[in-house]
Amino acid sequence: MHDVRIGASAERDLLVGFDFYETQAAGLGQYFLDSLFSDIDALALYAGVHPKPLAGLHRSLSRRFPFAIYYDFDGRSAIVLAVLDCRRNPRSIRSTLGARRTRPKQ
Repeated sequence: MHDVRIGASAERDLLVGFDFYETQAAGLGQYFLDSLFSDIDALALYAGVHPKPLAGLHRSLSRRFPFAIYYDFDGRSAIVLAVLDCRRNPRSIRSTLGARRTRPKQ
């Protein structure tokens, strides 16, 4: 099992997603969070197996929502740096990931 941590910027991404889905239908925001946290929890077992398409970060796709979880993995721990809507402009996603790429020292 790997250690999984969620960075502050990824927490903000989750809250933005929650707000969006909660405005669509009451309770949908909570379902969004439950689903995404389940996908993030799965990194404890599967961290490192996902492709690294952008900025050298692994990308795991959510099973229920059009979101991608971008994380850095050093062989022992996964740090989630971004949880982004896949419907965004790819240039915007690359820019966001480039700004968040630096892994904090432990």
